[in-house]
Amino acid sequence: MTPGLIPTHSPGAAVIGGGPAGLMAAEVLLSQGVPVRLFDAMPSVGRKFLLAGKGGLNLTHAEPLAPFVQRYGARAGQLQPWLEAFGAAQLRAWAEGLGISTFVGSSQRVFPQEMKAAPLLRAWLHRLRAQGLKVMVRHRWLGWAPDGSLRFATPQGEQAWAVDCTVLALGGASWSRLGSDGAWVPWLQATGADVAPLAPSNCGFDTAPWSEFFRSRCAGEALKTVALSWQDIDGRPQARKGEAVITEHGVEGGVVYTASADLRRLIERDGEATVHWDLLPALDAERVQREVSHPRGSRSMSSHLQSRLKLTGVKALLLRELAPPKAWADPAWLARCIKSLPLRLLRPRPLDEAISSAGGLRLEGLTDQLMLRHQPGVFACGEMLDWEAPTGGYLLTACFSTARVAGLGAAQWWAQQRLAHPPAGMAQPAGLPMTPHANLESLGHEQP
Repeated sequence: MTPGLIPTHSPGAAVIGGGPAGLMAAEVLLSQGVPVRLFDAMPSVGRKFLLAGKGGLNLTHAEPLAPFVQRYGARAGQLQPWLEAFGAAQLRAWAEGLGISTFVGSSQRVFPQEMKAAPLLRAWLHRLRAQGLKVMVRHRWLGWAPDGSLRFATPQGEQAWAVDCTVLALGGASWSRLGSDGAWVPWLQATGADVAPLAPSNCGFDTAPWSEFFRSRCAGEALKTVALSWQDIDGRPQARKGEAVITEHGVEGGVVYTASADLRRLIERDGEATVHWDLLPALDAERVQREVSHPRGSRSMSSHLQSRLKLTGVKALLLRELAPPKAWADPAWLARCIKSLPLRLLRPRPLDEAISSAGGLRLEGLTDQLMLRHQPGVFACGEMLDWEAPTGGYLLTACFSTARVAGLGAAQWWAQQRLAHPPAGMAQPAGLPMTPHANLESLGHEQP
């Protein structure tokens, strides 16, 4: 900290991080009468949110609550009460309160009618500013000063702010150019926080190098309507249908992201992981073998597969790339490859390329209101917590849900401190509900 720097006192709460989790925590605090100042390192808030919604903002998912909760894997039990209090239904109602109608797509993913994130963010910021939110951009958090004040690097030099309570919503470490760089990890570890190492989630994977022929023709091409199968870390078979994309270094895309948590753990344990591609999931194995075994006359096998199975393009080239040479002379073997084509994955792509990150503040080190046990008055939410989920609306929903828990917890803590130590000449604040989730549902129906 710059010697002699005097902190600026700001009564109320500081929210650090201007993504969806930070903005939602700020909204909850404001609704409870807590003054809020929000700090963000970037020139404007919500940058990752806007980029994620550029091709269509997948806000949440419409599947029933029980399977929805299970998408959070090992953390499902801990997230369940928070998702029950504010899950997909409440999130859609909250968006409606901003004038943003939503619809359920064919995959059960939920989108705004206009598809884009920008109209929702504009309406949200307008409401928050009307409620009194003060936004401080270009303020990069540097941790705590010895006196407990918050340190920030700003264009005007280092500043310090003293606040009554803090909500951290700093994100993980993917897409660092948008502000989520994981710089907070050593600062929190230095205070004794228990932080699981950050790792890529919803990410692509490297394979052994593709042949130059395949790479030059297929990098960037989509594998449409395929099925991916693998074994999870406990040896249980898993399978998903969807799409993938061939990259310069390996594979990525929706169906790969679904498996990424399992595949990352397998690679950590075994040094590599093997997945299997079903190139024609609409056809059963018997049908595929019958068509491959059909007499082909003078036609090449590639022409035969195109004629009998409509196996063309990147699928046909992937089969040529990965199937053993001897399989092309054995119809039964080749049919098995079409239905279960093995591919070795060597490593996840770098963390900064991932859609999201795993790891973060372990929930065991936080209270049920998401306050750091070793730092009273400091709360955390969003992707910086140690949970992960696949794409499909689950990431955003948990960011909103945990932010509401942290925001209400911070508001309760602030009120209790004010009751115990009221400022001179100030009336006692109105009491707040002490039940952790008492106000979460009603907050989902606020009107602009």
